[in-house]
This record gives sequence, C-alpha cells and structure tokens, in this order.
Amino acid sequence: MDPLNRGAGRTPADIGAGAPAVPFEAMLAQTRQAFDSVAETYDGPRGNNALIQRMRERSWYAIERYAPASSRLLDIGCGTGIDAMHFAALGYSVCATDASGGMISRATARAAATSMKDRIDWRQLGAQELNRLDGRFHTAYSNFGALNCVPDLRLVARECARLLTDRGHMVFTVIGRLCPWELGYYLLQGRPRRACVRFARDMVAVQLNQLRVWARYYTPRQFYRCFDRQFELVHTQALSLWVPPPYLVSWHERHAHLGRMLGWLDDHTGGLPLLRSAGDHFLMVLRKRH
Repeated sequence: MDPLNRGAGRTPADIGAGAPAVPFEAMLAQTRQAFDSVAETYDGPRGNNALIQRMRERSWYAIERYAPASSRLLDIGCGTGIDAMHFAALGYSVCATDASGGMISRATARAAATSMKDRIDWRQLGAQELNRLDGRFHTAYSNFGALNCVPDLRLVARECARLLTDRGHMVFTVIGRLCPWELGYYLLQGRPRRACVRFARDMVAVQLNQLRVWARYYTPRQFYRCFDRQFELVHTQALSLWVPPPYLVSWHERHAHLGRMLGWLDDHTGGLPLLRSAGDHFLMVLRKRH
C-alpha cells in the first residue's frame, strides 16, 4: 500500500497527536479499514500524482540497481500494484503483499488484463505477518511509508532477514520526522499542533477518508536502528526535501520552472550529511549482513 501519500483534499495527518492508547491489534485493524475505504480511487491523485511519481522513480532506480535482472522481489505494502506491475513488466517475479483486502482486490483487477499477471503473486498479508511467507527473495522493497504503519519494525527486520538471499538488499521509502516544507506551511497557517505532528514519539492516529491510520514517523537513524542487527546501511537520501510534499502538488504545478530547479537540488543534495535526514520521505538501502 502507499500509506499517507497526500495527493488531494485533506491530508491524512490532520488528526495528529494526542490519540488515546490503543492495542496494536486495533491499530492494525483500523489502518486496514481506512485503506480498504480508499482502494477504488487510490490510483488517482490521492495515491499517485506528479510529486509522488517523482519519488517513486527514485525508488525504482534504486531497486533496479540492486536487484539482479529477472530475480524475485518482495513488495511490502503494494497498494494498488503500481510498483509490482512496473517490475513485472521488466521481467522480475514479484510477491506483492498488502494488509488491505481492498487494495489487493484493486491491484489484481488492474493486473488481470495484462501480460504481467503471471509474474505477480498477490497476497493479503501485512508487514507484521511476513512469518506466513516462505521462499527466498533477492530484494525486498516498500514504498511510501507502509512501514510507518507497523508497530514493531524489529519483527519485520527478522522476517526479511529470513526471506532474503545472502547479501540481499532492501529498499524502503519512509515518511520522515523532519519535513521543512510541512513545518513552514502549517506554522504560517497558525496551526502549530498540525505542524508538529511528526514529532510524536509513539504511534499517532492520522486521518484518511474520515477513518484512522496509525503511524510513527522516523529519522533515518531511528529507522535504521530497528534493522541494524540483521542489515548494514548502504545509502540514505532525502526525498522531497526542496520539492514540496505531494499534498502541495498544485503549488508545484503553478511554479513549474521553480519546481524543476528544486527537483535538481533534491537530486544533487538529498544524499548529503544532515540534509539526508530531512524531507517529506527518505529513501534507505540496506544489505543483509553475513
């Protein structure tokens, strides 16, 4: 799934911090219900616009760099299947998983009429349920914050280490804790609580289609700490650091020339120390330890 991509309308993070303590099982159920409710329209601006696609192509480039041709990939949080279908078209074999039955139904319907359908194994399976998978994968990936919605990332790390081949790679795009655009945007609107929602330490309730998604926001260092026993860090890069977040795509479209300049800055400075810890998302590449 492509959780928390803000394409149009009210942003999912508008509930913010301060939600009551909820058992993890209830968090996962509420998150699944929210994504079920938007599955039929998630291919549109809510889940895929020009700024989302820009980040998506950066992750595609990283995955193709580290995944051997025609190898087997694991897609964690596949959403409506945009990534899985892209890699199937390139000749990869993909096991595409998502906790949302609505997302899986939408993805399989989109793939049914294509020549790639036999290269994709669709599974309704949450990231916290990877223990139910067997087999070996050369590369695992997860785009647009699916792992932000997982209560226990160390469990994901252990299962990915089990499923990946020796020296296999993982490529993730994760919603970051520090987004300068978001801070400035909401502070200028006089909404300091909304501006600071990413700084909550624990899982917080965020809104999607009037329902709750539970998410935790990370710095790259915090995120990697959950994987460092089984994986070594290869690369980290900020995404949408200078370019605005996807929910500000209308601003980006109105200022196309400036947007191209900001995109150049994103591509050429997003991997620098300090800067790579900021941005709407960050891209992280990990390699399985010996």
